[in-house]
Amino acid sequence: MRRILHIDASYSGEKSVSRALSQIFITAWQKFHPEALILYRDLGRFPVPYINKNWIAAIHSPPETHTPEMIQALEVSNPLLEEFLSVDCYVFGIPMYGFTIPATLKAYLEHLIRIGCTYEVDEAGVRGLVHGKKALFITSRGGNYSSGSPFGEDHQEPYLRTIFGSFGIQDVEFVNVNNLVLGDREKSMVAAQARLQTLAAHW
Repeated sequence: MRRILHIDASYSGEKSVSRALSQIFITAWQKFHPEALILYRDLGRFPVPYINKNWIAAIHSPPETHTPEMIQALEVSNPLLEEFLSVDCYVFGIPMYGFTIPATLKAYLEHLIRIGCTYEVDEAGVRGLVHGKKALFITSRGGNYSSGSPFGEDHQEPYLRTIFGSFGIQDVEFVNVNNLVLGDREKSMVAAQARLQTLAAHW
């Protein structure tokens, strides 16, 4: 049975475009995979705590040396890592805030940066340890942030490609919905929904 982790990161609640589009994809995808198990995490409504010095100390020391504070830090973090590693694929609904991802998503991803679990480092550099998985990122943007755009640079897709690539997840797909404020919003939405419907049949 396939397992999919669906994560929304928008703070906008029911008004969120990325949240609506990620649900459209999940609903369409389920028609082709009715047996699949969908795990859902709403980082916009239920953010994870930021990592801190106790977390840093815990992941770099043997368990038998952990203080109560270090144990407490991992009690929150370890289930996030276990959940992430337990599924076959990921679907993210992500708005662009300040040219990049929301802080709550960055906080979540930092819990997953675990040497020996999601990556390792040797003489050749960083090598990902998470294989055979794929990710779909559905992003919503007010303008068009392609190369040379007058609205600014896209620091969202490059970061996500880099961090997931460092985990070993190279099979990634982006549906970037542009011009929701500074262009033809309706046209962008219609095109995105059509692409997501098509993608659901083959993803």
